Amino acid sequence: MALAIFDLDNTLIHGDSDHAWGEFLVKHKLVDPDVVQEANDKFLVQYQQGSLDINEYLQFALQFLSGKTPEELAPLHRQFMAEYIEPMLLSQASALIDQHQKAGDTLLIITATNRFVTEPIAHRLGIHNLIACEPEIVDGKYTGNATGTPSFAHGKVVRLQQWLDDSDESLTGSYFYSDSHNDLPLLEQVDHPVAVNPDDRLRDIAQQHSWTIMDLRGNA
Repeated sequence: MALAIFDLDNTLIHGDSDHAWGEFLVKHKLVDPDVVQEANDKFLVQYQQGSLDINEYLQFALQFLSGKTPEELAPLHRQFMAEYIEPMLLSQASALIDQHQKAGDTLLIITATNRFVTEPIAHRLGIHNLIACEPEIVDGKYTGNATGTPSFAHGKVVRLQQWLDDSDESLTGSYFYSDSHNDLPLLEQVDHPVAVNPDDRLRDIAQQHSWTIMDLRGNA
């Protein structure tokens, strides 16, 4: 038995849930469409290029939640799941999850996308351990701010270590599946780093280090 860690966006699902949430808000005119669409696309490009300021991004991504309760937002998220996330689900990702579950492994998703967006997705995938960027809640309402260390880049290593300290798990025999070069700090920590439909930079590094490269989209 081992710890199997998964990135979420463009790894277990075919798309970026954070960017999709922004598109959902724009589509349903819940935000200023021009302002949000432009910013949403800008931050996605920065992420892909490796130049994202995670704190600036979280300030943008969490502003819609401000002043609302999780209960108020739950129906909206269910609609988002149906319209955007269900079409992103991958049968081969489900098979990989099932493989680790049958092996008795502990499964964990670690993502830079915030918990509001990702927790229902993780549950839909059958994974109940989740490390995500944490939206602050005060008196039952989201403040629009983030709290704690963002689980992004090296922050994933920090947050994972905190999680390990609170659990009976270890990195002995561990796996980490990711598509992004932003996850190199954590990929370098595990025993079995796996590049899943990787971006060009991660693919090059995976090839240099003889890491496993996996396709979960049936494109190979």
